[in-house]
Amino acid sequence: MNKIGKYRIRGLLGRGGMAKVYMVQIPVIDKIAAIKRLDPRETLQALMGENALRDLFIAEARTMAAIRHPNILEVLDYDEAEGRPYFLMEYYADNLGAIMGESYRAESASRVIRADKAFDFCSQTLAGLVRLHDAGIVHRDIKPFNLLVTERGLIKIADFGLSKLRGETFSGPSNLKIGSPYYAPPEQETAPDRVDARADLYAVGVTLYRMLTGRLPEKKLTPPSQINPGLDRGWDAFVRQSLEVHPSDRFTTARAMKKALAEVYADWQARQQEACDLRTDTTAATAPVMPLSDRLRSAPSKTAVALAREMFRVDALGRPAEYIANAFEVRPDGTVFDRTTRLFWEQAGSPYPVNWREADRYVDQLNREHLGGKQDWRLPTVDELTSILTEGLDVCIDPVFDPIQQRLWSCDRRSYTTAWYINVELGFVHWQDVSAPYYVRAVSSE
Repeated sequence: MNKIGKYRIRGLLGRGGMAKVYMVQIPVIDKIAAIKRLDPRETLQALMGENALRDLFIAEARTMAAIRHPNILEVLDYDEAEGRPYFLMEYYADNLGAIMGESYRAESASRVIRADKAFDFCSQTLAGLVRLHDAGIVHRDIKPFNLLVTERGLIKIADFGLSKLRGETFSGPSNLKIGSPYYAPPEQETAPDRVDARADLYAVGVTLYRMLTGRLPEKKLTPPSQINPGLDRGWDAFVRQSLEVHPSDRFTTARAMKKALAEVYADWQARQQEACDLRTDTTAATAPVMPLSDRLRSAPSKTAVALAREMFRVDALGRPAEYIANAFEVRPDGTVFDRTTRLFWEQAGSPYPVNWREADRYVDQLNREHLGGKQDWRLPTVDELTSILTEGLDVCIDPVFDPIQQRLWSCDRRSYTTAWYINVELGFVHWQDVSAPYYVRAVSSE
């Protein structure tokens, strides 16, 4: 299958029990979008019946289309092709599950997300839930993979296939599970028809706990501050209330939960600032570092996922196995020189995100402009990009590089249609489709 209706398929993005999601290209204007197409697994179709699944699919499209909010994914069109309904949506390359490094074996360890980013992601999710719940809609499948992330870090709640309107009952078989293991609250497993907005709030609590600790919460809850020493008891109390077994003991509304989260974060931030004020040094905290014995690889490579850990010297979650002791020198011409690696960097980077093929054009422009008096700027390798990553974040130290450019393209390919990039903010290497809009930070050798 090369097309769905008039839309050319660029690749398969995901597969659920009821539908498949594709990356597609809109004809004439060539804009990239996503299509969700009804394509149920045989077991689900046998349980539910084709007509019931079609009704659920159409209801999902109508629910998403009826809500307009910055934190909710927008539906653009609906149609049918070859007897199957589909709807067109905005396309975003990232989701929170991928950023966290969560695999489909959900119990495996994931990346710990900095408290400021975890707060931001959860606060945005709760803002979207305020809008949904005010409209009487319970999502029932909030989890990291259903939270898309734009190139500017905006959360978009997606996948409304399991959502329900207030008072609506489920017509499917009683033994069909609604929601995702670990993220669905206890009451949703036993009585999915009777859950209310507090079911979604429980899922937000699980997501926050996982971001702060890199683990899923267990029955006997370990306070986040005992796992992540950068947190305080305010986070512990918030998470504990979010994950209460009985809905009546949780936050009552998304609005109330969002307000409480903001208070926890403000108190934590104030304590962080107090600690910074007491410090007398102006250098970053010491992390395990690697003495640089050889020049970093500068030639582009094509590296498959199976070879990436060895090639890029990263762990299973894409984080550097060792860190370089940088000696950055910020220069007035908009460049940064690292005396350790002998590399020059743009201090900022591209002012807007571009796809991978446009990245070279941006670098060519720098060379025409003679940035820093140089004409040998190029797209960096993964090895060069990871050399500017630091382990963790010292909140008391001003960043050397412009903080806007967080996802940076490398010159290294994974395949013809995918390339490697690094997330500077969260410190890991991953791959993405070359159509994704990421930033460029050019490099030049001494």
